[in-house]
Amino acid sequence: MKPKVFVTRRIPKLGLDILEKECEVKVNPYDRVLAKEELIEEVKGIDGLLCLLTDTIDGEIMDTNHNLRIISNYAVGYNNIDVKEATKRKIMVTNTPGVLTNTTADLAWALLMSIARRIIEADKFVRQGRFEGWLPLLFLGSDLHHSTLGIVGLGRIGKAVARRAKGFEMRILYADIKRAPKEVEEQLAVEFV
Repeated sequence: MKPKVFVTRRIPKLGLDILEKECEVKVNPYDRVLAKEELIEEVKGIDGLLCLLTDTIDGEIMDTNHNLRIISNYAVGYNNIDVKEATKRKIMVTNTPGVLTNTTADLAWALLMSIARRIIEADKFVRQGRFEGWLPLLFLGSDLHHSTLGIVGLGRIGKAVARRAKGFEMRILYADIKRAPKEVEEQLAVEFV
């Protein structure tokens, strides 16, 4: 018999396919966060719960099913799960640390480039039918290469952003609670401020 897993929101097909190879999977059929009462009903009779950061998983939900063995959070954090209560009940709690580091750094760069090059403004301008031809200063924007980038926090994401900035030959300044080791600063070409 395959373990039974409830997934609180539809996740990418690849993830569901992996689960379905090993488990009997039921997914929340609604495109919304379940009310606590609905979640309690779904937790009955399952072995594993795959939840999202929008789901609050507390002792009351865990008490619904004394056979619940694992709560997996589809998120980097886990502050939506009462880990202390799960520990008391010998329920394993997992999360997905690090999976969004590069994705978040890419998004930061997409936003940075969009702002510097005025992409969103220019897109709206064209869609409104206002473009009449090239002008030297029309949505000129700013160069990113050889400019200065400030990073607040040189954790996983900050380091990933810095690695991308090196390709633009930027001066990279960072601020953090603690200074990074000298070898990290040299590798990333960052200055502590």
